[in-house]
Amino acid sequence: MTKVAEVMTRGVQSIAPDESIRRAAELMDELNVGALPVCDGEQLKAVITDRDIVVRAVSAGKDSTCTVQEVASEPVEWCFEEDPIESAMERMERLQIRRMPVVDSAKHLVGMLALGDIASYSDGEVSSTIQAISTPSVPDR
Repeated sequence: MTKVAEVMTRGVQSIAPDESIRRAAELMDELNVGALPVCDGEQLKAVITDRDIVVRAVSAGKDSTCTVQEVASEPVEWCFEEDPIESAMERMERLQIRRMPVVDSAKHLVGMLALGDIASYSDGEVSSTIQAISTPSVPDR
C-alpha cells in the first residue's frame, strides 16, 4: 500500500500567521505555488491560498498589510505522512480541496500533497479524484 510520504512534496515553505498577505503573495510567486501552510512555530494553524488573498482580502477591500491569519482557510485539513494515499485522495475528493498539508506523528509539518503529486502517482484513480475535486461547489457565503 502506497503511503502519502511516498507521493507528497517535501521541503515545503510555510508562513507565520502574523505575516502580511503581501508577503504571502510574494512567497507564492517566488516558489511558484498557489498555497502556503500557515505555521506558528512548528504548529500547523491554517492554509492560505492565492484564492483566499483574492476573495477574502482584495475583493473585500483589505490592505496588503492585512495579516495572513485574517484571511487564511480554517479549519485546516491535513493528513499524516503514513496514511494510505487512497485515504488522502478520498478526503480530498470529499472536501473538494486541491492541496493538503502533511504532518508527522508529532503533528509537525513535513510536506504538502497536491493534485500534481497525485497525478504523478496516478494509477487510474486520479481522473475521478480530479473530477470530484473540480466539480463546482456551493459558495461559502
